[in-house]
Amino acid sequence: MRPSVLEALVGQHKALGENTLLRTLLESHEIPSLILWGPPGCGKTSLAHILAQNSKKHNSTRFVSLSAINANTNNIREMIKQAQNERRHFKRKTIVFFDEIHRFNKLQQDTFLPHVECGTLTLIGATTENPSFQINAALLSRCRVIVLEKLSVEAMESILLRAASSLGISVLAQDKEAGSVGGSKESDPCICIEPEAIRTIAYLCDGDARTALNGLHLAIQGKLAVAKKPQCDKQQNTLSKRIVIQEVDIKEGLQRSHILYDRAGEEHYNCISALHKTMRASDESTALYWLARMLEGGEDPLYVARRLVRFASEDVGLADPLALTQAVSAFQGCHLIGMPECEVILAQCVMYLARAPKSVEVCVAYGAVKDSVRNHKGPLPCVPLHLRNAPTKLMKDLGYGKGYIHPGFSKQEEEHG
Repeated sequence: MRPSVLEALVGQHKALGENTLLRTLLESHEIPSLILWGPPGCGKTSLAHILAQNSKKHNSTRFVSLSAINANTNNIREMIKQAQNERRHFKRKTIVFFDEIHRFNKLQQDTFLPHVECGTLTLIGATTENPSFQINAALLSRCRVIVLEKLSVEAMESILLRAASSLGISVLAQDKEAGSVGGSKESDPCICIEPEAIRTIAYLCDGDARTALNGLHLAIQGKLAVAKKPQCDKQQNTLSKRIVIQEVDIKEGLQRSHILYDRAGEEHYNCISALHKTMRASDESTALYWLARMLEGGEDPLYVARRLVRFASEDVGLADPLALTQAVSAFQGCHLIGMPECEVILAQCVMYLARAPKSVEVCVAYGAVKDSVRNHKGPLPCVPLHLRNAPTKLMKDLGYGKGYIHPGFSKQEEEHG
């Protein structure tokens, strides 16, 4: 079901549309080293397969595919040795595709860095993680980063319709006489799918084509399994020749929306940033949405609670001193009862902080004195004698604490005097 030409790769018009620089280079077979960065199921591996198909048409290019999940340093060195031989003896370039390149450690990335630099290898790496954090700076500077976007609902529908067509599945809205389209043999059941089911997959899979296709496949398998059960009478057996995949079958197979979230990756930081900024803007509904995105994606509730404690002082501060008490109580509650019960505690705290008046007075004031201390030139001034503690007679004789007047006691003396 993978596309074999660039024109069939849908949903990436911004990066690969007509007249784009990358499209021009790929069509002219002048492929630079690339890092393909995008969410799961957006077409990174499909694009690499298209490049592989094109390279097979030209004897001057050799395409090698490796996965960082199971490739080790020895595999990389062997591949580099072969690339050097190809270049030396046959004048052939080698394009190497590394799937999940962010899983390579620094040593493994350093292994092929000099060979990318000298032109022995043209590197194409696919990653779901931010290359700025996961790829060596030296290697990254020698590659062009291509950002592939999450697939739109329309692009997902196009992919699913193409998959249904390749499997011989008719869409009811397109073919009212679906029974005439399905099964290649008389004994084969005719499989149809409702357009609402296609649309449901497109919405639930959050731009992940791989999850969408797996969901479609699971729904087909489930309906076929039901159809193969022994039937009680002839009428039921006749009806089983026509299988219709409905929206309810898709929802049953997928269970819930595919949530894009990575506790260790960039989406982790994106979501917590979104939560902070929406609470800061007093937008409690949107803040609750980002909270749910994190918790449903498997985020540690204590991490969220710690960030709320920080927010209570940093963004609410003295405008509502009780906000800090609320946030600390939320942290303690999460620690005591855990998920899923503590989600409502976090939701209460998020709503409280979003509704609370905001003040950055404490944050600004402390930031100013911190900068003053850090940027001070020369020795820092000594603590004045009258502010020093004098627990011993020697320290008192040296003048520690001399002249200090306690404000509270002095006020009482004035009132009684």
